[in-house]
Amino acid sequence: MATPDMPSPSERYLAAKERTRDRGTDFADFTSGLSFELDPFQNTACRAVQAGRGVLVAAPTGAGKTIVGEFAVYLALQRGHKAFYTTPIKALSNQKYQELAAKYGTSNVGLLTGDTSINSEAPVVVMTTEVLRNMLYADSNTLAGLAYVVMDEVHYLADRFRGAVWEEVIIHLPSEVSVISLSATVSNAEEFGAWLGTVRGDTAVVVSEHRPVPLWQHVMVRQDLVDLFVENVAFDKVAEAAGKSGHKTPAINPELLKLARTESVTTGRGSSYGRRGGGARGRRYQDFSAQDGAGQNRGGQDRGGQDRGGHAHEIRSSARAASRPQVIRALERQDLLPAITFIFSRAACDAAVQQCAAAGLWLTTEAEREEIARRVDTACAELPDADRDILGFWGWRDGLLRGLAAHHAGMLPSFKEVVEDLFVHGLVRAVFATETLALGINMPARTVVLEKLEKFNGEAHVGITAGEYTQLTGRAGRRGIDVEGHAVVLWKPGTDPAAVGGLASKRSYPLNSSFRPTYNMSINLVAQFGRARTRQILESSFAQFQADRSVVDLARQVRSREESLAGYEKSMTCHLGDFNEYAKLRRELSDHESGASKTKAKQRREAVLDSVASLRAGDVIMVTEGRNQGYAVVVQADSSSRQPRPGVVGMDREYRRLGAQELSNPVEPVARVRVPKGFNAKVPKDKRHLLAAVQDKLENIAGLRPHRSAAFAYQDSTAVEDEAIAALRRKLRAHPCHGCSEREDHARWSERWWKLRRETDGIVRAIQARTNTIARTFDRVIDLLAGYGFVVANGSGELRPSDDGQRLRRVYGEKDLLIALALRQGSFADLDAAELASFTTALVYQSKRDAEGARPRMPSVGLEQAVEDVVVLWAKLQDAEESHKLPLTSEPELGLMWPMYKWAKGRSLQESLNGTELAAGDFVRWSKQVIDLLGQLSQVPALPAGFAKTCHSAMDLVRRGVVAYGAVVA
Repeated sequence: MATPDMPSPSERYLAAKERTRDRGTDFADFTSGLSFELDPFQNTACRAVQAGRGVLVAAPTGAGKTIVGEFAVYLALQRGHKAFYTTPIKALSNQKYQELAAKYGTSNVGLLTGDTSINSEAPVVVMTTEVLRNMLYADSNTLAGLAYVVMDEVHYLADRFRGAVWEEVIIHLPSEVSVISLSATVSNAEEFGAWLGTVRGDTAVVVSEHRPVPLWQHVMVRQDLVDLFVENVAFDKVAEAAGKSGHKTPAINPELLKLARTESVTTGRGSSYGRRGGGARGRRYQDFSAQDGAGQNRGGQDRGGQDRGGHAHEIRSSARAASRPQVIRALERQDLLPAITFIFSRAACDAAVQQCAAAGLWLTTEAEREEIARRVDTACAELPDADRDILGFWGWRDGLLRGLAAHHAGMLPSFKEVVEDLFVHGLVRAVFATETLALGINMPARTVVLEKLEKFNGEAHVGITAGEYTQLTGRAGRRGIDVEGHAVVLWKPGTDPAAVGGLASKRSYPLNSSFRPTYNMSINLVAQFGRARTRQILESSFAQFQADRSVVDLARQVRSREESLAGYEKSMTCHLGDFNEYAKLRRELSDHESGASKTKAKQRREAVLDSVASLRAGDVIMVTEGRNQGYAVVVQADSSSRQPRPGVVGMDREYRRLGAQELSNPVEPVARVRVPKGFNAKVPKDKRHLLAAVQDKLENIAGLRPHRSAAFAYQDSTAVEDEAIAALRRKLRAHPCHGCSEREDHARWSERWWKLRRETDGIVRAIQARTNTIARTFDRVIDLLAGYGFVVANGSGELRPSDDGQRLRRVYGEKDLLIALALRQGSFADLDAAELASFTTALVYQSKRDAEGARPRMPSVGLEQAVEDVVVLWAKLQDAEESHKLPLTSEPELGLMWPMYKWAKGRSLQESLNGTELAAGDFVRWSKQVIDLLGQLSQVPALPAGFAKTCHSAMDLVRRGVVAYGAVVA
């Protein structure tokens, strides 16, 4: 009989047979150099790679998917071919480069990440996926001899901002290249694999839901660990336990449910809850205080949570959750470190380290502190002394010595690399991280803690998805080190145990395409294949594949609903006349009655929008609704026709954006004042002087209140509507069915028919919308590009890129067309190297929050003109995009221009960031984006002489100090 640790005789026979078959093959040679036995899914996938097939591997985080990609790298080196290993983020590329370079030698491995290029012509090159996409469009010579492409974290193609890049690569790679796709566990792996088969040829789909290290789910109530589920359920057994209980999820610990109910009644008051019973099946609470991290008993307690005297423990709750130092101390006592605590805020990650240090927390020995100090000082030896304070070096170093660290995108990249290295070597025991750490970076822990189950997605606070929960908690359990991993959710008032159970028990999530044609993608495809062939290529995308499959289900729904409609129509038949006609009159009357009020509301809304859009700087207005009532002065006009939001300063000296939603009626200026040139709403003195002028003006016109002018009066059309309503009522009373004794019964069937008809028509429209969706979007993109002259018809009528279009082909990024328009207008032409570096930030930078205040004065006249040019171009581009029903290009952001200008002029990091809220790590990250774009611009064809040289000079000005520091060294 087979057990998890002991295969059956037949399984042992098959394994022996496969080993005999593999003898003398590259796969056998590869596995002979490994220090561990491969799992069945790894064997299956590697054999498929050896056979020349494409492979999709879907398996949990930590299951060992990358071994399949590493086998492809090994094959390339053995057979004299090339292999590219692609990742979604630079940090992961850097890490993979170091691993492969250590294994195969720096002469055999290269790295390309946009801002870093090491040994790019090596037989094995690690790169970000965007770099490979750009190489394909540029028809780079580096592609010669390419045999394998490993796409790590391929499920990233669901990302709504960058996901399309993965599909572009998969579609455009030469047919002879084998693609090895590595994905987290997704519920539609077979669907994704079927699509890969259609575009790449024979593709093996290998799915494993087995975690090598079992994962246990807990909730921490104050400082006590409580099992989430009734049964002792590990990751692999969740679905099985759910089936036994007859529910979609396993049974939730009733003590947690009881705690949630009681706290909902006694919010703010702590309660104690005893538990009855004991034994493994009756267990509700698990005390780890006497166990090691593998869950092994060390202190006389059984897994039932009772001590040897049979005394049951209690779950104690307080409205106040455990502090971060208390959580780490509790995990340390229970031998559950190292731990990663996910906090969805960079500032909170840094604060957590400070809080733990302030609480006197030390997780390291004297010998470990000496080793940490040696590694940190060696790694940071080249860090300029002048920049150490602003980088928070000393606080960061002190945290590391204590075994504590933060990990997030706002940190200096080299700082993050040090944290990763120390954590992997067991010298850092507690890391507070944002979710970016979960993207495949090799930092497994014994325990993962989730402080909250919601995060800010850039627009609103939303709950994390089951897929995100799985990805985050998947870091728990170090293969070869831990016998078990532990996922811990911190209890807070309002916690819903059932919702936590739902997240923990759903082990996979669907992979949905985010693919859409961009300007750069479209013009590159047209250049290579022409318009007609490009439409066919785009119709082969995963997005269209999914849409076409969904149409089958929708069509089935339409057929079913049509049958129901026929039955409803029969039930509403009236012997006096056509009840369908009568019902239509009733609906028209109802629509007119509700439409009258809607029309009036719409007219009022339009008048309000017009009044807000017409406001000019210096207008003094009275806001009579909302939280910010009172007088305010407009300091920044906004004539946007969609949603104007002028900047205003209230008498409370607060700057804000005035939205039309705050007004129920049109607003009109009651006075005007002069807003000084160079006024800055962030400078208190500027606001004080301006509001003093407003106060003087208001005193001179005391008693004046805003009034509605004829310019904003809206026409009341209810009289016309009233006449239409009266006419419909007369027709209704005159209809034969009006006198039917069963009229209301027929009407009920009619309402059902009408509701179902509308729903069915909606499904039909959805079917039509999903047919050729991607190609139709491409057509709109091409029409807009043609309007701008970026594509033109040749002699045979075929569309081809113009000179401007050829420049667009070499520009990659979210503002690709805007950059190309600025190049055509010459906005870059008169800028020197420092100005060019500064101006480039407006085309790559994206702030975390809405910019406030008036547009800042630019460092030079040339920059002032360049900014004016690009803002005008952007406004016109958005109008064109709106008319073509295309996604809108985001507004150029100016918040990084001054810091970058100072930096390019040789100022220190401290001086460059003075007066901003920008983190040093963010500045370095955006600086590398600037270098990347400048590199692209330097290669754009047919630009004025000397421009490429200015681009390179600008890159040199930016790439210094901390920006240059920490690059990956071979």
